[in-house]
Amino acid sequence: MSWKDKALDVLKDSLSPIPHELSELDWKCDLSSKSDRLAKHICAFCNHHGGGMFAYGINDDASFVELSKEQIESIVRTLGNIAHNNLSHAIDIDHAVLLYEGHPILFVYVPEQREKPIFLRGKDYHEAYCRVNGQTRKMSDLQVRNMIATSQGLRFEERVAKRGLTKSDVLQLLNFRKLFELQDKDVPKSADSIVARMSECGFCIGSDDEWSITNLGAILFANNLNDFDELGSRKVVVRKYIGVNNRNILFEQFGKYGYAVGFEGLVDFIMKNVSIENIDVKRKDVADYPRIAIREFVANALVHQDFDIYGISIAIEIFSNRIVITNPGAPLNDINRLIDLPPNSRNEKLAEQMFLLGFCERRGSGIDRAVAAIEEMHLPAAKIAKEEMCTRVTLYPHKDLKDMTKEEKVEACYQHACLVNEDGKSMNNQSVRERFNLKKTQSSVASRIIADTQETGLIKVANTDIVAKKLMTYVPYYV
Repeated sequence: MSWKDKALDVLKDSLSPIPHELSELDWKCDLSSKSDRLAKHICAFCNHHGGGMFAYGINDDASFVELSKEQIESIVRTLGNIAHNNLSHAIDIDHAVLLYEGHPILFVYVPEQREKPIFLRGKDYHEAYCRVNGQTRKMSDLQVRNMIATSQGLRFEERVAKRGLTKSDVLQLLNFRKLFELQDKDVPKSADSIVARMSECGFCIGSDDEWSITNLGAILFANNLNDFDELGSRKVVVRKYIGVNNRNILFEQFGKYGYAVGFEGLVDFIMKNVSIENIDVKRKDVADYPRIAIREFVANALVHQDFDIYGISIAIEIFSNRIVITNPGAPLNDINRLIDLPPNSRNEKLAEQMFLLGFCERRGSGIDRAVAAIEEMHLPAAKIAKEEMCTRVTLYPHKDLKDMTKEEKVEACYQHACLVNEDGKSMNNQSVRERFNLKKTQSSVASRIIADTQETGLIKVANTDIVAKKLMTYVPYYV
């Protein structure tokens, strides 16, 4: 997709349903006289993933204003001069006037730069800027360091979390026993052998008496993430509320362990707090949600988070009518294609280790397993929402069909069609009845759900030569 095609999609996202500026788009009604402020905006777009755009012809209240030819020429000329002369590197920008719902909008595109961070000319890295929640802000020292490391080809997992350590320090800070337990191997008798094995996995680096723990080693096997200055904010928090909103909190629990050390305990803790006690012959907990779904969606949140985003932690929020799992970073795949597309991870080494240690699927079947488990319990479909700075997955307990919204029925039907297609089959009326736990006499209800889903464009008829609706089969729109 060219930047011009993307420009109109991004503008649409910023104007509806509630008008708001995005990190990759800045509305402007006219050319500002403050060249230093414009330089900061351009600098921020240069440092932003995918670059960014000015959209001239839009007021702060999201209303449109028409620009003259002279204004457009002046804007393009001025921004071009600032991009070439006011930053640490000369930047080439592009522009185009595109029609949006009949309104001509001047888009000025600033591409992401390969060598980052870009900063203001005559200054140093401390005058680098970024875009956060639609605003241009000065980058923190930590953001600058991480961006430099990324530009140098050093992934998050490969960066050093703590340096200047002895072998004894490494073994004290990391839970090496858990590593060998997960690998189903005996713990070596010597410290040298243990550290050598951890080094092979990329959890620590060094030689002789000078060792460092990598981010990968710390994020997976830390005995306490607070021991690592830059990773304390990566702890997982579980919050449980009274009722359906966050006004009354029952508790807030922060996990301190690395993900591999604390993962199963985290899942157990969540399941305990989303279950109801059933008193029969023996007391037992009856889960409102499938453990597989909780496990897979939490693992996905851990693996696919964006470590370059600060201020958003991985959170599992438990309400009386839903669970919300949030992780920093928008999904890299289309949210409508998460079931069938292979995973696209920001953190390949983390994803690989979580797979090798048995916590998640690397071939992309984790979401499939979660959705299938939800179907088996006849629950409403999981709602996966892509937001500018994060991904939210919402899970729901049982609802009677009459209490489900039209949108919930449509999403469940679509996800069902995706799962059936992955099995090499096509969805039909009978399979939809089974998905919603409907009787054979309720085929008309299933037909209504299919029709509503087809109307949204999410599914299509697979066998177009068949006229009788009861014999028709359906596949997802992308087949």
